[in-house]
Amino acid sequence: MKKFLFQLLLCCLIIPSCDKGFDELNQNPLSPTAAQDGPLFNSIIESLRLGWNRQLFLHNEKLYDITEQAVVTAETFNNTESGAEDIWSNYYNALKNARELERRFDIYGDPDVPNIVRAQLNIIMVYKTFQITDFFGAIPYSEAGRAFDNESVLRPKYDSHESIYKSLIEDLVWSSDILRNSGGQTDAGADFLSYGGFDTLFGNDRGKWANFANSLLLRYLVRIYDKEPDFVAPIIGDLFYNGASFLTEGNDVVMLPSAQGWSNQGVNWSFREHNKVRMGTTMWNYLRDNGEVIDPRLFIFFETNNEDEWVPFPQVPNSNTPQSGGNPYSNARDGNYSNKGAGNIYSSVNYYLIRDEQDIPEIIMTSAEVKFLLAEIFLKGIGVPADAFNADFNYQLGMLESLEFWQNIMINSAIWENQSDIYSTAELFDVVNHPKYNFNMAGGMEEQLRLIYAQKWIDAFRQPWEAFSLLRQTNLLPREKGPNEFNRFKYPPSEQAYNLENYNQQVADMGGDETYVKLWWMQ
Repeated sequence: MKKFLFQLLLCCLIIPSCDKGFDELNQNPLSPTAAQDGPLFNSIIESLRLGWNRQLFLHNEKLYDITEQAVVTAETFNNTESGAEDIWSNYYNALKNARELERRFDIYGDPDVPNIVRAQLNIIMVYKTFQITDFFGAIPYSEAGRAFDNESVLRPKYDSHESIYKSLIEDLVWSSDILRNSGGQTDAGADFLSYGGFDTLFGNDRGKWANFANSLLLRYLVRIYDKEPDFVAPIIGDLFYNGASFLTEGNDVVMLPSAQGWSNQGVNWSFREHNKVRMGTTMWNYLRDNGEVIDPRLFIFFETNNEDEWVPFPQVPNSNTPQSGGNPYSNARDGNYSNKGAGNIYSSVNYYLIRDEQDIPEIIMTSAEVKFLLAEIFLKGIGVPADAFNADFNYQLGMLESLEFWQNIMINSAIWENQSDIYSTAELFDVVNHPKYNFNMAGGMEEQLRLIYAQKWIDAFRQPWEAFSLLRQTNLLPREKGPNEFNRFKYPPSEQAYNLENYNQQVADMGGDETYVKLWWMQ
């Protein structure tokens, strides 16, 4: 009861006039209460920022090592519970606000008036829901965030991973259709509701919202294709048949602090506090050939050690492996860049990639990822005729867009000193066409998929959660360790404290709240 009263008080503080003004909304969509939709929606966009504890305890402590995008030289905190709580509370606070917006939309006399804003809200919450369900598996969803509904639910049941996935895909299909096919007014001649300037993600551009929705459909449909081919193929086929458009080069989806008025202090803090993430031999070996670096992304992701030498930490160390030390992520390097600490004998993550609080974006989805998804779709013939030439074309285009994306991140950072060489377009094409990266048209399916997946893995360097899903989906990533057996994170302790009965039921259904339990779409 105390928790319920606290939530009620918090709702009235965060959501002004949450229980009045509904009659006026039916009569006047431009009433003051309607105008409050924008700030509430913007708070949900703000929730896309990565939590500090999530980055420290899940990304840096676990995921970089699991995915082998980097290496953790020694365990430190091992406090995954705090990281899980960070993700959990972020999501359910946003879901609570999303449910409030949905309640407001439901009371309009003309149900089509909120269609555009409902579609935009759907897309944001679909993205967030996919992410959390892929961390944990089944979660409270359909009943969650409904403490203030007419029939309130205080302890929501868990929905299966499969049912959540398919429901979210339906939401994306509907949202894309609304954004692409709605004109300037509803059929009844009313203006659509708009978030206006409160849309700080796409500037209220319907086309960009639709492209993002379609691109997310590709990401999650491809993820589950091997599990549900008959469900996936027709939806992808419809996207192509209806001429759907996707993210294009230069229109990547990111949270950019300098453009949105915030300062990204959490990323540097998470590396500085942990101080154990270094370049591993897996990434080092994949971005080189015959002892030479062939991929300029290496110089953007990582930097030399305290002796200005490139030295990776073994992905699989032994008892004789010297440990990493020093302070490569200390803010003291602002005034003395070369001072990485005497013990920093291995290459660390590039200081400016995690130090710049204004010009380095938090990445949601890149156009390069879309090209790699298209390459897989054409290679496998998912909803379209198999076409190896089109697969190769999109694979190469994806590499080029990834190379340019990461190079532009370095170029656009106002504080990035000691930038590596800037490659011309012709030089980037040379990287794409290096024999190690070439798409062998005569090769087998697995060989070609490994190339595609490796490039997705590289492009997702600052999205280790996406690399984690790719690893679990395919088991075909560059790897030096044995088979991965870490498949999910355990539910946060708060679930046992506040939702024990439903938690216990879910744990019984899945055979234990354990990290080895596989998600629904895993083979």
